[in-house]
Amino acid sequence: MLKFYVGKFLQYFLVIVLMLTLNFLLPRLMPGNPLVFLAGEDVGFMTSEEKNEILDKHGLNDSIPQQYISYIKNIVTGDFGYSYQQKRSIADLLKERMPWTLLLAGLGLVISTIIGVMFGALSAWRRGSSTDANLLTMFMFLSAMPSFWIGMILVSIFSAQLGLFPVFGAESGWSNLTGMDRFFDILRHLVLPLTTLVLISVTNTFMIMRYSMLNVLGEDYIMMAKAKGVRDRVIKYKHAMRNALLPVATVFMLSLGFMLGGATVIETVFAYPGVGRLMFESVVSRDYPLIQATFLIITFSVVIANLLADILYPFIDPKVGGQREK
Repeated sequence: MLKFYVGKFLQYFLVIVLMLTLNFLLPRLMPGNPLVFLAGEDVGFMTSEEKNEILDKHGLNDSIPQQYISYIKNIVTGDFGYSYQQKRSIADLLKERMPWTLLLAGLGLVISTIIGVMFGALSAWRRGSSTDANLLTMFMFLSAMPSFWIGMILVSIFSAQLGLFPVFGAESGWSNLTGMDRFFDILRHLVLPLTTLVLISVTNTFMIMRYSMLNVLGEDYIMMAKAKGVRDRVIKYKHAMRNALLPVATVFMLSLGFMLGGATVIETVFAYPGVGRLMFESVVSRDYPLIQATFLIITFSVVIANLLADILYPFIDPKVGGQREK
């Protein structure tokens, strides 16, 4: 078991090193003047002293090995550089935006998982019935809908026409709300983007749960329980559903890694001030240091989520843990 974990840590360590190296090399391999990537198109109005100051600040006058060492040191210390377009430290921007993304994507992941598990189990339990057919049709329809289209429909109905929820943002600006008033204000801004995120992500969990549940229902111990006269509710929830949750747990852990970047389109539609929206803004304004930082954070979160999935899965599924001990 120890050998397995050591091997996994080494594997992911190499992935992280490769990820950091690519993130370091890509901007430097791009054609053109690096000053354009750092300072934008305004570089043409800068004096020679200002240009040299920017190059010295980013260590671009140093050799490539020296730049790489400095880059790694900055990443370790949390120094992601400076956004010349937004005139702020990138670390401060990430600290400001990340809580909103974690709130939106975290709640979306939890709610979509619960809904997908419950309806997936129900669909499998009633396989071949009208309930199963209707659920499959509904969730397949949702999976085919573009997220931006669903978002715009919700905005058109519940914001523009009914006026129930705000159109954009995470909270009302210049309102100085505190306590429960601010909590409900944030909740009102959260409803539409959260609903959109749940609608587009719930189908994956539903399909996995349904397929897993169907496999479990065909096992011998389920047949034996039915033959012994065990109540359907006990078979469904205590025996079948608990074992069918293993693949869902794996998908849930892997989905954690995509939380930071997975809601980019939704955050853009609703102007929700998260990391995904920040990445979109950096691409539009060609803010390359900010693009590099957001890409690194999102990629790193995916790697960490995969590592956690590999570590925790033997504890979730004892069969896998026993096989690895052998």
